[in-house]
Amino acid sequence: MNNFDIYSNKLSISFDSHLANLDDAMKTLLIKIREYVFSLGDNIIEEVRPHRIVYAKSLTFRYFVDIYPRSTDLIVSVRRNRKEPSEEYTIHNYEELQKIKKIIFAAYEKI
Repeated sequence: MNNFDIYSNKLSISFDSHLANLDDAMKTLLIKIREYVFSLGDNIIEEVRPHRIVYAKSLTFRYFVDIYPRSTDLIVSVRRNRKEPSEEYTIHNYEELQKIKKIIFAAYEKI
């Protein structure tokens, strides 16, 4: 079962399935960003999909972060509100992750 009940008849995909395809550096970054997103509040919902991980603020499907794990980087798509398109950021290292945290927090607050 998944958090959004969109694919209720399909097998659930685990977060760990995304880690299996990453090198150690990207695994660490993905885990760190996940921990950060969950630290934003008790209402965070994670939806693991085949090629990405979506984080929303409630069951009303107000997603604010999409993460596309790739072998050499993470593509992070941040959505600040429903009317504007999302912004994409590429994360290769811990410093870039630190920079995007403020953007993720702002999106969480506004969505």
